[in-house]
Amino acid sequence: MSKILFALPFLAFALIAAKDPPPPPPKPPVSLTAPAEVAADPANRWTLELSNGGKVVIQLRPDIAPQHVYRIQLLTTNGFYNGLSFHRVIAGFMAQGGDPKGTGEGGSTLPDLPAEFNDLPHMRGVASMARAEQPNSANSQFFIMLAPTFKLDHHYTAFGRVIEGMAAVDAIAIGEPPAQPTKIVRATIGGPLPAPPVVAAAPAPEAAPVAAAPAEHAAAPSAAPAEPAATKTAPAEGPPQETPPPQPQ
Repeated sequence: MSKILFALPFLAFALIAAKDPPPPPPKPPVSLTAPAEVAADPANRWTLELSNGGKVVIQLRPDIAPQHVYRIQLLTTNGFYNGLSFHRVIAGFMAQGGDPKGTGEGGSTLPDLPAEFNDLPHMRGVASMARAEQPNSANSQFFIMLAPTFKLDHHYTAFGRVIEGMAAVDAIAIGEPPAQPTKIVRATIGGPLPAPPVVAAAPAPEAAPVAAAPAEHAAAPSAAPAEPAATKTAPAEGPPQETPPPQPQ
């Protein structure tokens, strides 16, 4: 009996040690307002001077999409966006640009980016990256939300939000493509190009399954890679289509 009583404390200790560790605390919600240190860096302000006479300033969010923000900053510094048009603009939905071909099938010569899906909601004024069917296919094309479309959340990488000039975004010519597309006369960032982000390798995120958009809705914004076989598509007015038609990303 004494041996059994002697063993009981050790058994209890072993049972306590075997319990699963407590779950990590929930992540704080992503704020529409950038953290102070992000907003204080002038390189995180992306300015688009448009051919409609307007100027749009987007607060970039490297705190939630570091690789996508750096891609925007790098291409902007290299003059990539100067002269490109908004080739796919759907009233009450979004304005998509950033394709050197102007068809939605083009991109930069840089490799496609791994997805950085995050919790920034696709509110009016939020800027997000277009992509093809594969989650890790964003390259240079982006879109700016004209109205909230939360079905795009966690399917496209949101990387910033318009903080000045939303009226100029509203004035972008509508069409797929527009008869006289609005162009980016000049794109700039407010400071020197920062160092590339150091991002730990992680498994590629998968887009959660969603119902296909109704037939009357257009395909979602997309940025297609240079290879013609991999047409990239953007969000539709409904949920993004997992097997999008051959339209711009």
